[in-house]
Amino acid sequence: MLRTIVKQNTAIRSLATFASPDSVLPKKYGGRYTVTLIPGDGAGQEITDSVKKIFKSQNVPIDWEVVEVSGVESETGKSHGVDEAVESLKRNKVGLKGILYTPSDNSHKSLNVALRKELDIYASLVLIKNIPGVKGIYDGIDFALVRENTEGEYSGLEHQSYPGVVESLKIMTRFKSERIAKFAFDFAKKNNRKLVTAIHKANIMKLGDGLFRQTVKDVGQDYQGIGVNDLIVDNASMQAVAKPQQFDVLVTPNLYGSILSNIGAALIGGPGLVPGANFGREYAVFEPGCRHVGLDIKGKNTANPTAMILSAAMLLRHLGLNQDADIISKATYDVIADGKIRTKDIGGSSSTTEFTDAIIEKLA
Repeated sequence: MLRTIVKQNTAIRSLATFASPDSVLPKKYGGRYTVTLIPGDGAGQEITDSVKKIFKSQNVPIDWEVVEVSGVESETGKSHGVDEAVESLKRNKVGLKGILYTPSDNSHKSLNVALRKELDIYASLVLIKNIPGVKGIYDGIDFALVRENTEGEYSGLEHQSYPGVVESLKIMTRFKSERIAKFAFDFAKKNNRKLVTAIHKANIMKLGDGLFRQTVKDVGQDYQGIGVNDLIVDNASMQAVAKPQQFDVLVTPNLYGSILSNIGAALIGGPGLVPGANFGREYAVFEPGCRHVGLDIKGKNTANPTAMILSAAMLLRHLGLNQDADIISKATYDVIADGKIRTKDIGGSSSTTEFTDAIIEKLA
């Protein structure tokens, strides 16, 4: 158990070195940091409340600047709050965020994507790892998924050229492919990972995905001791459910990373267990790695807050508050390993509040 905790903590602790502390980390006032908090839609309010409660119990030196942003609100025509969130993040540099709902009709764009594009938060990091006490489909799963956040299929450039005919532009650039590749190899180097795998569909999209694949391989030549290979995305999906233990670091364009993060979540026990973070040159936003909104469980006090709590621990390490991060992470893992208090998604009947209180009791 301890070995697992230490390994996961080590894998996350060095993330602050991906960008200059002068440009990314917020200023400390009176020994405290101000962090933007975007609860999000669905179960977001409940799981971010868990984090706030845990941090308060530990006297973690964080003050929250809460900004309400909602895709549900935007669907009803009300203000969705993205502009306010952007301004808050520009001030604070660091945020904790729930998932925002994206309406399926063609008049509303994803607020999650809009936020990342506005601040150029280009790198998504998702950690897919077995958690002791939760029976996954396989044992020995431990890989990182690095996803480009700002282009590819999520460029958002599409139009109807003729009734019934839609043209969508997938934008791939060498600059952004190189940038995300360097992020992936830097992560691998700092966290003793040995292999980076580029995920693509270059057999069909020979120019766009071909550029991505070749750029990753080119960048890999500068990182001695770290291997580089590639997999077509459909094969990668099959390999993920057949032998996920072979993966170490995967680097992907936007859409493929979204698919593989969901597969990874299913392998280890569900979306409520997967922490994540998003990084740019100036800003860092931490959120659950598997982006499920949970509209169906909103207000029912049944959501699993583990992914949000572990994402918040990543935030603490980013700020250099390693001791607080380690204590909170260990308490969370201990509650899950004990098996007495667990939420419905991992085979229990405990509420979000009961799970949160059990963590706080471990911290006492």
